[in-house]
Amino acid sequence: MTKATGSWSRRQFLLAGAVTGGSYMLPGLRNAVWAAGSDAPEKSALRVGFIPLTDCAPVIMAAVKGFDKKYGLQLQPSKEASWAAVRDKLTSGELDAAHALYGMIYGLQLGVAGPQHDMAVLMTLNNNGQAITLSRQLQEMKITDGASLQRAIAAKEKGSYTFAHTFPTSTHAMWLYYWLASAGINPFTDVRTVVVPPPQMVMNMKIGNLNGYCVGEPWNQRAISDNLGFTATTSQAIWPDHPEKVLATRANWVAEHPHTARALTAAVLDAARWIDASEANRQETARVIAQRAWINTRVETIEGRMLGRYEDGLGKRWQDAHPMRFFNDGAVSYPWLSDGMWFLTQQKRWGLLKQDPDYLAVARQVNRIDIYQQAASAVGNISVPATSLRSSTLFDGSVWDGSDPAAYAAHFAIKR
Repeated sequence: MTKATGSWSRRQFLLAGAVTGGSYMLPGLRNAVWAAGSDAPEKSALRVGFIPLTDCAPVIMAAVKGFDKKYGLQLQPSKEASWAAVRDKLTSGELDAAHALYGMIYGLQLGVAGPQHDMAVLMTLNNNGQAITLSRQLQEMKITDGASLQRAIAAKEKGSYTFAHTFPTSTHAMWLYYWLASAGINPFTDVRTVVVPPPQMVMNMKIGNLNGYCVGEPWNQRAISDNLGFTATTSQAIWPDHPEKVLATRANWVAEHPHTARALTAAVLDAARWIDASEANRQETARVIAQRAWINTRVETIEGRMLGRYEDGLGKRWQDAHPMRFFNDGAVSYPWLSDGMWFLTQQKRWGLLKQDPDYLAVARQVNRIDIYQQAASAVGNISVPATSLRSSTLFDGSVWDGSDPAAYAAHFAIKR
């Protein structure tokens, strides 16, 4: 691992150290990393969209704990009703940036998640922390895993079972499709899939509209707490330490506000590091984001899984080896090119992309490693990897390292 330096001047490092607790303390510089001048944020008040999910935490805590002011910003988190609303407000300019679905941003870049827009991923907000929930009705039928679900689906008319995800190119659609296909279930022909906003998943299961869903926390734990469903699998069981939400904006917004983009990334990155620094910080975060202004649920519904303490609703409890992480010495936050490319392979697998794109070129265009490195330097004491590709093994034995994305997309037995 090497320290990010980019093209930063000695003056900028001194200013950063003055407010980040580094060894470069200058008297009188307490409230902002950048002094008024050419490197100051071009825009200070920013509307940042979010969906009420546990993984919005770095954005919320950046505003609540004052990390935004440290970098000369005033963040105004804006609660949105759906991912489609986030998409529309982000692309129209109503939002400056957003807590966003990785696959949605790449889908916009290639015009398969709405009208084409050049987009920018500034950093990854979290790894892990999503799940697939099945209904109590399925449990009563002794359907508790992929194999038993496959047998039940095969015995009924196609489309008899309905599963929800959050957006057509969402991470949740990809986790759901991947898990179903690994059990021999074609998500496009064997079952019916629908889009439901995350906060509405539990109610739709309660009234019988859904047999299962894939969503972020706390809406999987909420189904258990309300005795409506159980966790069939977690997303980290599918891919340990997988990429999840990102801090995203439009490419032209970064071009017009490069210093603001850097400051925003630094503020959220600093907040992410603070959250992961201790269990006490995670507990405080759970108490904050549970409030009505943010997620609007009971603290205990968020806190357990945020601390890695899982129950599946079927009697099993465990300390998860891959809980939701927000920083992990920067390994979470770094916008790995291979992470973005993986979502493109799944969009190709499921027919959302008709042809193989230039996977690496798209990832290099979208994932703004340059902005991230500058922000990491401003925050201080953050390592960045020597390579922008990483290797992972998914639960079916499939190895993903970004080296041959077209072959990877084509190798699956079930695809569209």
